[in-house]
Amino acid sequence: MTDKPYLTRAEAAEYITSMGAQTSKNTLQKFATVGGGPVYRRFGNKALYTRADLDAWIAEKMSAPMRSTSAAA
Repeated sequence: MTDKPYLTRAEAAEYITSMGAQTSKNTLQKFATVGGGPVYRRFGNKALYTRADLDAWIAEKMSAPMRSTSAAA
């Protein structure tokens, strides 16, 4: 993946997956429709994402560190 400033939806899904939080292009499309996904910008009919916005979204969805599964309750 190149270091271009904006990623397409497919590239964003690949980037998120490479960070350990598997998702797909279709999931990002659904989030864009119903909410809950990373912020994006539109250029024409294309959705474009920045790595910083994707990183922020991953961090927002990630739980705090835990030492056991009982800590999640």
